[in-house]
Amino acid sequence: MTVRTTELRDYLIEPGRLDEFVAAWRAGVVPLRESHGYRIDAAWVVRAENRFIWLLSLDVPLADWEARNDAYYADPRRLALDPDPAALITEARHTLLEPLLSIGGQSPSARKDSTTSS
Repeated sequence: MTVRTTELRDYLIEPGRLDEFVAAWRAGVVPLRESHGYRIDAAWVVRAENRFIWLLSLDVPLADWEARNDAYYADPRRLALDPDPAALITEARHTLLEPLLSIGGQSPSARKDSTTSS
C-alpha cells in the first residue's frame, strides 16, 4: 500500500494582493511542485480575509516529508521564481494531516482487506 502524506497550508496574504499571489502561485509553484512529485489536491481563497488555503500531498511516509520539502525549496528553479508568491505571505500555517476517512468514506484501516468483506 502506498503511503501518501498530505499537508494543509493556510496563508494570510497582503491586503489587496490575493489575485497577484494566486497568479504567481499557479504559474510558478504548481508546476514546480508537480515536477517534484507533489500533487495539489485542492486550493481555496477566502477573499474577505485575504486568505489562501491549499492541500498538497506526496507519496512518501511522514518521516520523509521534510527532506523532500527541503529539496523542493533548494531547487534552483524555486530560488529563481519571479515573482515569488512567498513574498506576499504575511502569515503562514502548515499542518501535516492524519487521514481518518478516504474518498468513498472508508477509514484507512478498513481498507486493509477489502476482498473479505461481507
